[in-house]
Amino acid sequence: MATRTFPILFITASRIGDAVLSSGLIRTLIDEVPDARFTIVASALTAPLFAQTPGLQSVIVLEKRPLGLHWFDLWRQIWRRQWGLVVDLRGSALSTFLRRKRRAVHRRGGPAVHKVVEASRLLKLESAPAAPYLFTTPEIEAEADRLTAGEGPILAIAPAANWVGKAWPAERYAMLVRQLLGPGGALEDARLMVLGGPDDQVAAAPLKGAVSKARVIDLVGKVDLLTAFACLKRSRLFIGSDSGLMHLAAASGAPTLGLFGPSDEELYRPWTPKGRTVRGSRSFEDFKTVDPKLNQEICHMMDLRVSTVLAAAEALIDETREDRADA
Repeated sequence: MATRTFPILFITASRIGDAVLSSGLIRTLIDEVPDARFTIVASALTAPLFAQTPGLQSVIVLEKRPLGLHWFDLWRQIWRRQWGLVVDLRGSALSTFLRRKRRAVHRRGGPAVHKVVEASRLLKLESAPAAPYLFTTPEIEAEADRLTAGEGPILAIAPAANWVGKAWPAERYAMLVRQLLGPGGALEDARLMVLGGPDDQVAAAPLKGAVSKARVIDLVGKVDLLTAFACLKRSRLFIGSDSGLMHLAAASGAPTLGLFGPSDEELYRPWTPKGRTVRGSRSFEDFKTVDPKLNQEICHMMDLRVSTVLAAAEALIDETREDRADA
């Protein structure tokens, strides 16, 4: 007799950070619907995050097209199926026209809350939000072991951001690394793991030159997102601006220090008890005043001093010393 399954269409966010922040919904559905089978709709950027999802039937990559034609592309692939549940984090009207038993669609409006809580509202989980969670495999974990093999804890840094306004200057990251990993530093026996995409080599170069080559684990443009996630599990501390990699670090369980400027930490802070944020002298509202649409091609992070980040990093290292003894 054929096994009955419960088909779920899960339309996730197009940006890495938002997709990570809502990923806990999939784990919740797996826990609560043992016969769930997932079709996940993602962008080319976010699709790799879900490659190892249990019960995965397919990942559909949705590439944006003018006039919303990408939704018609998706419709042609899914309309024939009877869905048990449609979860749509992009808030499209697509589920209105699909055959489905239930739907949970993101709607704009309401009080502003952290994006994990906002995503959890779709499944009425806001009282116990679904923490971000990603699935790997033994093979991915073994590769992470190989890449991070060596003596000493790991300081992980992702120096780039998806917008120059949120990127802390690379030279300041280099100064920070020298103080944390240098003689007398809080992580003086540590190694440096640098993360980023293929286009982040320029931002990473000053950082990789801040310590001897033997102490650098260079992953910039060299690993996929799930392998980066597995490597972050092995780090003693992560430091980076508000980005997808910051949210990956928090989801991995690593102590995570997010550097904030023209983004709102109330909505995007690292979702982990071991997450902290730091900013310069200006509030998010100050940035909105000078750059209302948050799209100017200028660095908004110049008022965040190295000494401020160093103090926050040292405090987080002290707070997590006991529970990260093996990292």
